[in-house]
Amino acid sequence: MRLAPVSHRIAGTVSAVAGLGAVAALSLTAPATAADVPTWAPADTAEITPGVQMYTAGAQCTANFVFSDGAGNTYVGYAAHCAGTGEATDTNGCDAASLPLGTRVTFTRGGSLVTEGTAVGEGTLAYSSWLTMQQQGESDENTCAYNDLALVKVDADDVSKVNPSIPFWGGPVAVSTAGSATGDRVYSFGNSSLRGGIEQLSPKTGISLGVEGEGWSHPVYTVTPGVPGDSGSAFLDAEGNALGTLSTLALAPLVGSNGVGDLHSELGYAQQHGGIAGLQLVPGTEPFSPIL
Repeated sequence: MRLAPVSHRIAGTVSAVAGLGAVAALSLTAPATAADVPTWAPADTAEITPGVQMYTAGAQCTANFVFSDGAGNTYVGYAAHCAGTGEATDTNGCDAASLPLGTRVTFTRGGSLVTEGTAVGEGTLAYSSWLTMQQQGESDENTCAYNDLALVKVDADDVSKVNPSIPFWGGPVAVSTAGSATGDRVYSFGNSSLRGGIEQLSPKTGISLGVEGEGWSHPVYTVTPGVPGDSGSAFLDAEGNALGTLSTLALAPLVGSNGVGDLHSELGYAQQHGGIAGLQLVPGTEPFSPIL
């Protein structure tokens, strides 16, 4: 996650107001035709879902949400810094180094420090907010600091293994457009290999501490904070809407908090500049059920 002097990016191994105004005008839930909608695998047997481990050149992250485009392609999201090639201290996506589009990514189950786990599918890096911002010449400070979303296009042979539901919690219902306020409940599912495959530690709940970066980020406290390998994880709000994506672990002043990139802003930027026509979030097939 990010390290400014105050936070640390945890992917590891194992234009401000005007720009946000443009984002808000974009469609986030444009309907696809029936012919374009894949037949999703059952949620209880799907192998590629939000929360699946994603390996990129040896670095492990966690998938957040499933997305589709107007041509019927399927994408799984994680953090743009998961494909970064620099240090954890490289926090500005407008100048941080990254692997190129076309880089291969492996979806894995059960990866830990003692086992590589089982590869369940593959995909190709198709969008990176970092690469896109550099191509666009983006200069807004908040956009550069907090826009941390990448999309991996799932190989056609593996799309039948996909289900868009968040494990344990269900949802997402839709993209959250309201953001979060201090004290709002949030829900997440991390899958770091550092947990040794103990799935009981993956579901997390906590509270939002509000917003920062003019709405681009939500600092949160969860029962256990995100750790290296959780980067990219999905965060839901109290209604089951897709709030954001895990990006940073703060060192100060909110020690142990995580920075969650605002999905409404990140997806809007991708829709405006990413070159993927009809890009949208795919709702979960399972109802949101926030019960521990």
